[in-house]
Order: sequence, then C-alpha cells, then structure tokens
Amino acid sequence: QVQLVESGGDLVQAGGSLRLSCAASGSILSRNAVGWYRQALGKQRELVASITSGGSTNYADFVKGRFTISRDGAQNTVLLQMNSLKPEDTAVYYCNVRTVINVEGAYVDLWGQGTQVTVSS
Repeated sequence: QVQLVESGGDLVQAGGSLRLSCAASGSILSRNAVGWYRQALGKQRELVASITSGGSTNYADFVKGRFTISRDGAQNTVLLQMNSLKPEDTAVYYCNVRTVINVEGAYVDLWGQGTQVTVSS
C-alpha cells in the first residue's frame, strides 16, 4: 500500500523559513494532484497549497507570496517552501493525494501522518 511521508517540520522563529517534503513510493505523486493542508490545535484542517499533475498551482490567500509548492521529479517528492513564517502558521502540515477513480469524479484521498511546524514569536 502506498504511503505518504512528510518531513521537514521544525521549530523556527517568526520570519524564518522551512521546506517541507512529501515523499511516496512509485509514481502516485506525479500522476495526481497533491495538496498541502494544515491543522492548528483546535481548528479545522485547511488547504494551504495544491499542485496538479500538469503543474498548475493554487494557494490559500493567507500564504500567497510566502509559500511555494513544487515538484521534484528526480526525487519523486512534492515540496512546500515556506518563507516569512508567522506564529499563526503553527500547525501540523499534511500531504494529500487525491486520486479520481471514475468519470463521475469520485475520488480517494490519501493522507500522510503530518509534520509539526512551530513558529515562535
């Protein structure tokens, strides 16, 4: 069974940078849309950024201009470069792969275990 593995979370000061990585075996990351989500303590999980199999990207307003999602084809990973971090970015960050399974648009979501990002003020 394919598993997603996130890494790169850490404790960083406000204004700092981190790069998160999402890795998986096989070609699941390159064949499907991949998203980074986050969930802060006591809050709902929210979409941070996503990238389609064709490379189109989408960002939540609260990270535009600060975060960049990209693919590293050689490493078969999806990266989330996070700059100008703020304390409100503190959360567990999750990688998600959504696989569409039929023409009606039904899909299956695959999630990683998450990586903790903590931004101190």
